[in-house]
Amino acid sequence: MPIGTAQGTRSLYEPRDGQRITVHDIQQAKQQSERFVMLTAYDTLVAGIFDRIGVPLLLVGDTSGEVVFGYPNTVPVTMDHLVPLVQAVVRGTSHALVVGDLPFGAYQESAEAALAAGVRHLKEGGAQAVKLEGGRPVAPQVKP
Repeated sequence: MPIGTAQGTRSLYEPRDGQRITVHDIQQAKQQSERFVMLTAYDTLVAGIFDRIGVPLLLVGDTSGEVVFGYPNTVPVTMDHLVPLVQAVVRGTSHALVVGDLPFGAYQESAEAALAAGVRHLKEGGAQAVKLEGGRPVAPQVKP
């Protein structure tokens, strides 16, 4: 569904000449009720394919614990596992907004821990956004 308007908004699927989708673009798309997909990628090759076909959002998730590292669940995953995967996905893309997942234990302790983990994804990994889970119990960690 194209959403181009006089205010200059555009669909997440319109060509961007190498510019990345931003959080602001996602916010506008949601306000315009545009439907979009988010897929998971853990490596440069897959991320590049998804990017070339126009997937607007790519998540580097803690499910890499099971899919990439062979753990029985996501609990053992650390930031040290995820940052190199985020780097690989960022290197393979030029369009998609890359979201780094904060693994269990990286943010529950305090707002400072959450900020430090998020900064690692942004600064070291090159992600454009971070994701965490937990709803209301972890809301204080991300409150402005």
